[in-house]
Amino acid sequence: MSAPVPVDTESESARRTAPKALQAVRGMNDVLPDEAARWERLEDTVRDVFRRYGYRNLRVPLVESTPLFVRAIGEVTDVVEHEMYTFDDRLNGESLTLRPEATAGIVRAAIEHNLIYERGQRVWTMGPMFRHERPQRGRYRQFHQFDVEALGFAGPDVDAEQIVMLARLWKALGIADGITLALNSIGDAAERRAHRALLIEHFTRHEAMLDADAKRRLHTNPLRILDSKNPALAGVIADAPNLVDRLGDASRAHFDELQRLLAAQGIAFRVDPRLVRGLDYYNRTVFEFITDRLGAQGTVAGGGRYDGLFEQLGGKPAPACGFAIGAERLVLMLESSAKEDAVGALAYVVHAGDGAATLAWRAAEALRDAGHDVIVNAGGGSFKSQMKRADASGARYALLIGDDEVAAASVAVKPLRAAGEQVAVPLDALAQRFAADRAGND
Repeated sequence: MSAPVPVDTESESARRTAPKALQAVRGMNDVLPDEAARWERLEDTVRDVFRRYGYRNLRVPLVESTPLFVRAIGEVTDVVEHEMYTFDDRLNGESLTLRPEATAGIVRAAIEHNLIYERGQRVWTMGPMFRHERPQRGRYRQFHQFDVEALGFAGPDVDAEQIVMLARLWKALGIADGITLALNSIGDAAERRAHRALLIEHFTRHEAMLDADAKRRLHTNPLRILDSKNPALAGVIADAPNLVDRLGDASRAHFDELQRLLAAQGIAFRVDPRLVRGLDYYNRTVFEFITDRLGAQGTVAGGGRYDGLFEQLGGKPAPACGFAIGAERLVLMLESSAKEDAVGALAYVVHAGDGAATLAWRAAEALRDAGHDVIVNAGGGSFKSQMKRADASGARYALLIGDDEVAAASVAVKPLRAAGEQVAVPLDALAQRFAADRAGND
């Protein structure tokens, strides 16, 4: 009989008392470096397109006073009723909310800082938003949006401008073929009040067919029933009266001119009389860009006009129009598109031997001065192990520096992603050697 194996009581005790590994909150996801390359390409492209149309960056807090969102979005909305992350400030008891969307905060900032006192403003922001809902592909509790607002502009020309700008963005990202535009007008406040009465009458006649959510909204916000995703309600919703057919003269003229401007720019669209958007502050123009490449989560951008929100939040009346883009959904589309992610660094510097580290840094800084991305090996290792790291880094070249290179003040350049011979390049000619690579990547 073999002797019993001794138990390391100290190790066993440490194992039992070791803290449990922590994980991210469900629906709030990490973006790891490989995926972050797509995010960076998306962000860079968005900034470039917005800048071409004169939109400037504006940044607002992640946390705002809860009444801001209640007044802006509407009490009888899914966001306010179920989805906001709201808490009391422990110091003064004020009710605060993690922003579920950005428009309310931007309008609050515009009022507080008199941004449109002298002229209208075109602005955009980006960052995380927060809604407590069931996480699914392309829909998370912490999600990211690009939010664009044109503040102080009344005509349909700015509505068209934003839609044309989005169409340009889809082309720049290489995903235009997978996206279509839906358009509608929900009129002005008086027209919606009259239409509200017609909707209540219609849905009351079919109340037995309504689900619990629709019944709850019947006398508070019947327009939101039109946005229901319940397939059992499709028939009764399809038979409901259309607001777009009952627009007043001003709203009709606005909508007709918008369609004319879009057609003149070659922007294809379909009028969807059931499109109402999910927030209460909209009026007149509403639109969505939709894809069939993401399953149920098909809206990649949506927005419209909200001419009453400034006054609603305590400011002077001012027209405005804007939209939001779901960043996660665009990243998913980029992942499935044929367009490749951004390439890796130009070079990875492999070095070993006396004086090699100093020469490695000089070579790397010379290339960085010329605008290249360069990684210098850290942590030592043999040439073989460093070459494995160089290959794994995605760099296009390995720069090898050993005793011979130190003596000659040169660098051995070895292609990693294409055929080619290893060549020696003097240090003072290294930037010139890669000048063509820089020109080709700009």
